[in-house]
Amino acid sequence: MTFIHSHRVRYHETDAQSFLFNSRYLEIADVALTEFLRHLGFDYAGLAHTYDTDPSVVSAQLTFTRPARFDEVLDFRVACVRVGRSSFELAHTVMAGDAQVAAINIVYVNVDTELAASRPLHPAVADALTRYRSAT
Repeated sequence: MTFIHSHRVRYHETDAQSFLFNSRYLEIADVALTEFLRHLGFDYAGLAHTYDTDPSVVSAQLTFTRPARFDEVLDFRVACVRVGRSSFELAHTVMAGDAQVAAINIVYVNVDTELAASRPLHPAVADALTRYRSAT
């Protein structure tokens, strides 16, 4: 099971060649995370208060296959590839139609914002991520 977040490349996101600027991929992946968590039943805005969960990026790897262009619709296909005690990893396969544009792997760690330290994922969040991972 793969979650898909679609995004049309807008003019202000492109560079002089009308290619999606490289940093924008991470911005869109961040929106895809929010929508993925919503798909799992979690309201991102209330995640920290209700589930003591505040995922922060600790590692991101991007591999570009070809440029995404202005006005193309990109599908960020999100898969959960690992769930740990205090972290999880999402793999995004970025597609424009049938053509792969990029691959993005992001590791998130759950952060205690008061202590600025990692803390275990809430069991409800960890279970939902694990169930989703098992279904893929």
